Amino acid sequence: MEALLHFIYWDSVCDMERIAGWDAKCASTLMAQHLLAATDRYALDRLKVLCEVKLCEDVAINTVATTLALAEQHHCFHLKSVCLKFVALPQNLRAVVQSEGFKYLKVSCPSLLKELLQYVAGKGENSAVSSADTNDALDGSDANGRRVKPQI
Repeated sequence: MEALLHFIYWDSVCDMERIAGWDAKCASTLMAQHLLAATDRYALDRLKVLCEVKLCEDVAINTVATTLALAEQHHCFHLKSVCLKFVALPQNLRAVVQSEGFKYLKVSCPSLLKELLQYVAGKGENSAVSSADTNDALDGSDANGRRVKPQI
C-alpha cells in the first residue's frame, strides 16, 4: 500500500526493495506483481506500464509462472510475450513446470496452458497477442471442432 500511495502522491515508483524490507530482486518482483494487480483496481495506467517494464526486466524461473498468470489476467500483452519466450527456452521449461508458480498458473489460468504448449511447440510466435489466429488444435480436432483422424 505504501508503494501505491507513493506513486499517487509523487508520480514515481519508490524503492521497492526498501519497502519490502528485503535486499533482493525477488522482493521487488513480488512488490511489482502486487502493484500490477492494484493498477487495474485503481485505474493507474502509467503505474501499470512501469510495473510491466519492471517485471519484464526481472523474469526468473521462480517468478515467471505467477507473472505470466498476472499478465494474462491484467491484459499485459508485452509482459505475457516476454514470459512465454522465457518459459519456452529448453533450459527453463523443466524448472518452471516444477515450480509452485506453475501450480498457481494451472489453477488460475488453465486456458493459458494451451497457449503455452503452442508457443513451446513453436506454433505461436504471435500467440501472446492473439490465440484466436491459430487453427491448430491440440485435441485432435480441426478449426471447426470436428475430430480429425491423423494421416499415417
